[in-house]
Amino acid sequence: MIDLSVALQSASILLREGVEAMLVVAALAAFLRRSGATAELKAIYLGATIAILASVLAAVVFDAFLGGAHDDRLEAVVMLLVSVLMLYMSGWLFLRQNPGAWNATLHRSAERAISSGTSLSLASIAFLAVFREGGETVLFLHALARSSGGWNAGLNVGLLAALFGLFALYGAMQWLAFRLPLRPVFLLTSAFLFLMGLRFIGGAVQELQEQAIISYDALAAPDWLIGLGINPTWEAVAAQLAVAVIAAASTLAMYSRRPVATTAVTQPRLRAR
Repeated sequence: MIDLSVALQSASILLREGVEAMLVVAALAAFLRRSGATAELKAIYLGATIAILASVLAAVVFDAFLGGAHDDRLEAVVMLLVSVLMLYMSGWLFLRQNPGAWNATLHRSAERAISSGTSLSLASIAFLAVFREGGETVLFLHALARSSGGWNAGLNVGLLAALFGLFALYGAMQWLAFRLPLRPVFLLTSAFLFLMGLRFIGGAVQELQEQAIISYDALAAPDWLIGLGINPTWEAVAAQLAVAVIAAASTLAMYSRRPVATTAVTQPRLRAR
């Protein structure tokens, strides 16, 4: 008999921990498919696959040597790394939002589809996004299995249902990407990665605050915002605002350096008398 309580718990663990990583991977994959750079999908999938294996290994290490407790400092470092990569990719996509320029880049570099170095960035983002959630997911599921009599039918049914939900969401994002013009796909992916980068910065600050490495000064915030996982402290908001201001200033400077298009004014010809 299937234990519905265990099934719901296992499904909620995988959905809660996996949806954020899946959204990152799905957004990158949708951008690559829509822009015609499908050859680079293997970099994302390879990074995610290695992250899953590394997550299992990390969970084994945590369980054997740390009693199942994760290291907040390690998680903060991972969060900072993935936030840097997300902000980098966000800017990279924003600068290539022009479909004509992108198509020209693909034509010049058809054998690589994307400029040098981006494949490694894509694989790294996928790896870090999945690895950040993967270790905790394995530990939580392992603890649930021990407390519910092993990997029983209820636990496995919950995992299968959660996997189906994640794949359905992944497919929906790919479907939507093919029905949008190319420029919005670039801009939406860029904005999504930028916001996720800011969120990871807040998460890294929170992990360091839990270790008393950074001070904690609470900021009045609505419950729905806290429910989204936002760090409601002045320290986190200050770091996020600093990054946002730098990004805004860089964007303004870039547009201000662009040459202003001039239109030729045709003077009327004078009739000869």
